[in-house]
Amino acid sequence: MAVTKSQIIAGLADAAGVTKKQSKEALDALVAMAYKGAKDGFTIPGLGKLVKVRRKARVGRNPATGAVIQIPAKTVLKFRIAKAAKEAVLK
Repeated sequence: MAVTKSQIIAGLADAAGVTKKQSKEALDALVAMAYKGAKDGFTIPGLGKLVKVRRKARVGRNPATGAVIQIPAKTVLKFRIAKAAKEAVLK
């Protein structure tokens, strides 16, 4: 089961010894910084990095009809998990 935003805020407040309101403001500030910094690569140490990646144009298939279609090039946002996070979770 996924953790909700309010559960994250409550957990941060307990861990840092601050109010839930302060915890929510800190989380919102982190998210805003990530949005702003994503174009240059935004890293959260020990967790991972947001990076913009340019996908090349390619040929694909419509799964319903099997028709060949051209998929245009586009920019996407990816999250690359840090090695420490992988090791901690996949133990």
